[in-house]
Amino acid sequence: MEETSNEAPEAPEPSLDVMQYVRALWRRKWLIVGVTAVMVLLGLFHTLRQPKIYAASTSLIIDVAAPRVLDTDVKEVMGDERGNYWANKEYYQTQSEVITSRAVAARVVDRLGLRTDAAFLGVAGIQDEEARKKAMASVDAVSLVRSRITVIPSANSRVVRVAVEDVDPKRAALLANEVAEGYIAENLALKLKTTEGASVWLEERMGELGSRASTSELDLYKFKRSADVLSLSVNGKDGEQKPSSAKVAYDTYMAELIAVRTKMAAVQARVDAMRQLRKSAGPDTEHWAEGLSEASEGALRDLRNKVLEQRTACVELSERYLAEHPKMQECQGKLAVLQQELRRSLENLVKGAETDLAAVKANERTLLERVGQAKAEAFELTEKEIAYHKLRREAENDQRLYEMVLKRFKELELSGQLRTSNVRVLDAALPNPVPVRPNTRSAVILFFLLGLLGGVAVVLGLEVLDASVASRADVEEKLGLAFIGAMPPLKPEDGGPADLFIHRHPRSPAAEMCRAIRTNLLFMSPDKPFRTVVVSSAGPAEGKSTVVINLGMVMAQTGTRVLLMDTDMRRPRLHKAFGVPDDVGVSSLVVGEGSLERAIKSTDVPNLFVLPCGPLPPNPAELLHTRAFSELLGKLRERFDCILLDSPPLGPVSDALVLSKQTDGILLVLKAGVTQREQAKRAIRSLRDVKARVIGALLNHVDLKGGRYGAEYGYNYRAYGGERDEQRTAT
Repeated sequence: MEETSNEAPEAPEPSLDVMQYVRALWRRKWLIVGVTAVMVLLGLFHTLRQPKIYAASTSLIIDVAAPRVLDTDVKEVMGDERGNYWANKEYYQTQSEVITSRAVAARVVDRLGLRTDAAFLGVAGIQDEEARKKAMASVDAVSLVRSRITVIPSANSRVVRVAVEDVDPKRAALLANEVAEGYIAENLALKLKTTEGASVWLEERMGELGSRASTSELDLYKFKRSADVLSLSVNGKDGEQKPSSAKVAYDTYMAELIAVRTKMAAVQARVDAMRQLRKSAGPDTEHWAEGLSEASEGALRDLRNKVLEQRTACVELSERYLAEHPKMQECQGKLAVLQQELRRSLENLVKGAETDLAAVKANERTLLERVGQAKAEAFELTEKEIAYHKLRREAENDQRLYEMVLKRFKELELSGQLRTSNVRVLDAALPNPVPVRPNTRSAVILFFLLGLLGGVAVVLGLEVLDASVASRADVEEKLGLAFIGAMPPLKPEDGGPADLFIHRHPRSPAAEMCRAIRTNLLFMSPDKPFRTVVVSSAGPAEGKSTVVINLGMVMAQTGTRVLLMDTDMRRPRLHKAFGVPDDVGVSSLVVGEGSLERAIKSTDVPNLFVLPCGPLPPNPAELLHTRAFSELLGKLRERFDCILLDSPPLGPVSDALVLSKQTDGILLVLKAGVTQREQAKRAIRSLRDVKARVIGALLNHVDLKGGRYGAEYGYNYRAYGGERDEQRTAT
């Protein structure tokens, strides 16, 4: 036999199957119903045992400010009006805190004498007088009242409801009304306390400020006399501030200085321009004169014209005479005289500009001296003015503060006599005979939802914790094996053996599923069909022998000669299923006892034969390792088209591993919901270690009605099988 190694692939990473959990919820729906029912009953029992709580509420109108009795100019200490949304919101939140404060609760406790009320303190059930008093002393009545107060503001209004809860409806109404009265009294007391404290402080400050005002006025008078401030005319009529004489002189000198400097800049520029022209022109006087604006006016202009005319005349004579000619010499002499006169006039013009520049500079120096003197006088006076204004401001501030404190003291003295409040009772609390707690309907709904969620959580938890192989997805995704098919539990109604169920019910859904397994095996290797297949399981009692029998039956129905070979030499069962003797079998043939014809037994199913185990040997694994067993398997392969070997489980013993190396492959039988994934993975690893060819896995004992796999697989087979049964009945 040619060995073929086909190692089972590694299991891929499992993916989230939502429908798996949906089917799990449906499969365990009665568990969810049970958990929900228990939670509802517990919730109902708990609710009915709770004491009844009654509530009463008092409606209050809380204005931002108290009613205005005095003039609008007279303001109270706590009477500042709030004009924006956030300020009002903060104010009402503060009032809610005041209503639930210990101060208000203490007023309620004192007015109603709750510290000695055994019923309110919850110790009325204590019969012993001493024990009851001790229990009453240990209870904080103020905290108990605070815990029962709830402030409920109304949206977009100034109405606030003060609700109080108690086991007695009448006492709840009484407490609500007393809380409202206590809040009003506390609000008024806080206002009066604040006003009294402010009055005391203002009275103290008023005496200090009066003394300071008198001292400041005297200091100002003394300074005026010593500094002679009145002679400087610092203040004009009607208190109008006017500049001093030193400031006026300084401003005048500065204006003149600016004018002189402006003029000096112009003269300096003119002189610099003349000097630059003279330097650049050199001996050419006419060219220099052209750059001066003064040379185009008056006598200089006439002189320049004469020079030009004389030069023109000399040029005309030079065309007729030589330079030594008397007329030429006469003409040149006149031209030289005119040029000399022009040069002297220009020099005088420059000297005049320089003289003007010197005069302007002298004037500037004089003005600078006067400005310095005026500035010194102004600084000296400014020093005195600063000291004067400082003393005057102090005197005015002291007087103003004194007048302000005096006015405020009189206002508080008047407002402190008022007893008006910004809180009014709109509706007093009335006893309500209907309890607010416990709400049986809401409690039942709540516990129903909790029970439903708890049941779902339990089911999902069981599903997550369930490590068994129960569906096709478990086989393919978590074990990494090919899924060959599924078999339902065989429980015949006619009382016959379960192993021959398919033979007696060939049109049943179980038979159709078994035929599907046969078809899958054929299609897995169409070119080289499996002729020797070991059928094993990960653990005992998973139905491998039943699978071997029924799979052999459906294979024989196709005309294939099939041999069921019982190689489970520890717990053989095939001979019992078919009712054949077990005196001669596999163990006998391996050791050379008996003949093959005598050992092979025919069955009631055409083309189906059985080779029982024979006598149980002491060493099954060693017997399967022998050459005689390999030769026996070769002889059987010549006589039959397909041989199915029923072997022991992979977990306890190694017989199946030995057989898997001598056959075409091994088929694993997994019991749905029973075989653990880790157990199956260990079996697969052992097969992979010996490089056995694992054909795939078959899921046995699948519940077609409510199991995990039945929801997706069993309905089709039931419908298909039922349809064929109806056709058979009709014919």
